[in-house]
This record gives sequence, C-alpha cells and structure tokens, in this order.
Amino acid sequence: MPHFNENERQTGFYRYRQLLSARFGRWWKTNLLTLAGFAPLAAGVFYSVASSSILVLLPCSLLGGMIAGPFLAGMYDAILRGLRDDPLPWWDCYKKSWKQNWRGSLIPGALLGLAAGVYTFMAMLFWWAERSPSLGTVALYLFALLVVLIVNTIYWPQLVLFRQKASIRLRNCLLFCAKYLWRVLGVGILQLGYLVVFVLFAPWTLLLLPVLGVWYILFLSQFLIYEQMDEAFGIEK
Repeated sequence: MPHFNENERQTGFYRYRQLLSARFGRWWKTNLLTLAGFAPLAAGVFYSVASSSILVLLPCSLLGGMIAGPFLAGMYDAILRGLRDDPLPWWDCYKKSWKQNWRGSLIPGALLGLAAGVYTFMAMLFWWAERSPSLGTVALYLFALLVVLIVNTIYWPQLVLFRQKASIRLRNCLLFCAKYLWRVLGVGILQLGYLVVFVLFAPWTLLLLPVLGVWYILFLSQFLIYEQMDEAFGIEK
C-alpha cells in the first residue's frame, strides 16, 4: 500500500483524501455562508410555489439569484484555491473573492436563480397535474437541467479565475464540453443524481445541508475535471 504523506501533493484518490483532510473546515464554513446567501432565493421560490404564482416567481427568483451569486462565487473560489493549494487564510480569501467577483456574479446569479425557480415550479406542475407526465417530457426536463448544471460547472470557475466577457466564458464552455464531452457529461450526471436524491428524500436530506450542502458536490465535480480545466485554462500558471 502506498505511503500517504500529507506534506506532498498526492494524486488520484490520495489527492482527494488529502484535500478533504486539509480543507474540510474551510469549505464547511464557506458552505454555511453560501447557504445563508441562498436562503432568500429558497424562500422566494417556496412562497411562489405555495401561492402558485408565476408573477411572484420571476422577480423572487431573479432577485434571490442576484443575492446568491456572490456567495456561490465565494464557494467556487474557495474550492479552486484548495485545489491549487493556496496557503492564505480562508477568511482573507473569502473577502478577496467578494471584492473581486460580487459585481460580475450578479447577472449569472440572477439567471441561475431564474433557472432554479422555473425548474422548481415546473416540477411542482408535474406533481399537481391530474395525469402523470410522459417519459419523453420527464426526459426532456432532466436533459435541460443537465445542460444547466454542466454550463454552470464550467462557467463559474472562469468567473472567479479570469476577467473575461460573458460571451468568451460561454464560448469556452462550449469548446471545453466538445473536447472533454464524456468527462463533462459524467460530472453533470453526477450532479443531477445528487440533486435528485436531495429532492426525492426531502425533507430528511435537508438535515445534510449544513454538513454536505453545496460544497461537497462542487468540490467533487471540480476535482474530477480539474486536470482538464488546468490543461485548457492554465489555472496553476
């Protein structure tokens, strides 16, 4: 069995274990802040669904997403700093992320919030419908959600790492997905499965939010594509 040395950068599963051992505390604290940032979005979407009002859903989703955007950027920034072994204290890094990314994350956050609200509302329409949706409808719904997850997985790291136009980030997403299709698809399916499990087993899975919440699936996704991201974007340079 290979010797595991915490002071040396590991590879494969040992790198995964090393990162969890060294960064769990930082990511967990950042995760709590991220959950707080997403609370207004969750409350707005819940109220919209409870009142069955699409007119309430749209502004609540957009505004809630704008609030959540900088918090999500801070979470991505913390994960990527961990993956490249940034030695700075976590709170200093978090404040720096807010200073650099809050403005640029407002519109992407609003769009993500809108997507979250619309997909939640659509899921409830399926639940409320007198007839169950067809398999084709469910497949189309899941495929569109998968595309949203994949785009976010590639887009947000670019937002926190580089100063670019949104059009360039989206083009990079397309090119990256074309080059690493199967790996990106696998990561997207992993995220989709994680989300589906949380939804299907709610409200019990909500108890896991303070522990696993946002940070773990984002870390696992970025860990699985980090080598390809570094090759494509030169992250560690």
